[in-house]
Amino acid sequence: MAVVWEQKVVELINNKDSVKVLATLDGDGVPHTAVKQSLHVDQEGRIVYLELLESSRTFENITRSLWHDQYVSVTVKGDESSYKIKGKPTRIHICGTLFEEHYIAVRERLGDVDLAAVCVIEPEEVRNQTYRERLTLQEAGQPFYVHLDRLANTVHTVEFSE
Repeated sequence: MAVVWEQKVVELINNKDSVKVLATLDGDGVPHTAVKQSLHVDQEGRIVYLELLESSRTFENITRSLWHDQYVSVTVKGDESSYKIKGKPTRIHICGTLFEEHYIAVRERLGDVDLAAVCVIEPEEVRNQTYRERLTLQEAGQPFYVHLDRLANTVHTVEFSE
């Protein structure tokens, strides 16, 4: 199920100054997270990840996720907001037109480097992780998720007039 992207989320992911973290699982189910600034959203609304190292643990894990139909997660953080995107790898390109286009672009941008693969992730869920947004949703949906100290302070701050 493809997601309908909000333009502000696409812009955040495609912004070179945003922090982007890709989370994968190793063969034992242990999470592995790594900052991956090469993540971006393509014209078809897929997340594209450019892996530079053949020996990367992330590359090993995302390949396993593709083979075993497992999820990966991308977290992106900008100045005022953050989002988590859950998706599944659908393709890993190691040659062909798409690979060559990215290979040329990476070498123009970074110099004499390799490109191991172009990994395509189909997003299935986008969740706003911005604190204020999450708090508003929690207060609306779970009003009893308030720490007892906050409830006690609310009760004790009520003043009575004589």
